[in-house]
Amino acid sequence: MFSKLFGRKEEPKKPSAPEVMGLHLGGSFEIDALKLRLIEPKLLIEKAATTHLIQAVGEAHLDSGGKILRFYTDDDAFLQVVLDGGDTENHITDVKLWYFFDTQTIGNDSQWQQTLKQQVSQPEYTLAGETFSRVWNAVGDESPPVAMTEKTIEEDNDISETDQFVMLYERAIGEDEFESLMISAEEKLIGNNFDRCLVISTGFNLQAADIRING
Repeated sequence: MFSKLFGRKEEPKKPSAPEVMGLHLGGSFEIDALKLRLIEPKLLIEKAATTHLIQAVGEAHLDSGGKILRFYTDDDAFLQVVLDGGDTENHITDVKLWYFFDTQTIGNDSQWQQTLKQQVSQPEYTLAGETFSRVWNAVGDESPPVAMTEKTIEEDNDISETDQFVMLYERAIGEDEFESLMISAEEKLIGNNFDRCLVISTGFNLQAADIRING
């Protein structure tokens, strides 16, 4: 009221990025060094960092009622937390650290349709000489990619939305250990044009004890 009387404009509220496990935009976390040293030789990634600064946070709602939170870091990686039925630590069902392996530009509509129909979802996917098996299989002959929209907030409060068509794969790297592969066809509307690409990422599972929040 007083701001109206004296002609001062109220500043717009800054967007609030999701938080969980103490992870938040602008914060940082560490991965247990022993965990990395033991598992990295089995993975496609190399020289993974133990300390990560969170530079952006993404949120995507799933048709199942669950939610995916992604904490993008300065090491070309993102910590992905999957929640089901709520937003607290008690609702976490999966935590993985993902690294971007490759990003391929999709130039036109025909390439985009071909990518969606043939490249994202396959029974098996070979990457760098390693074969991954599809995890999300349907009852019939075809297993279409899972569609979701991710809203991402960056440190400068810039907000963007990306439509993603995703398939998950994995390969065994030891007893009860797996390396995961995520293939995602992504499109973002910029002006009147779609910016489209195929994003390939590899990741591995983490437990709460493997992560230390620095603040």
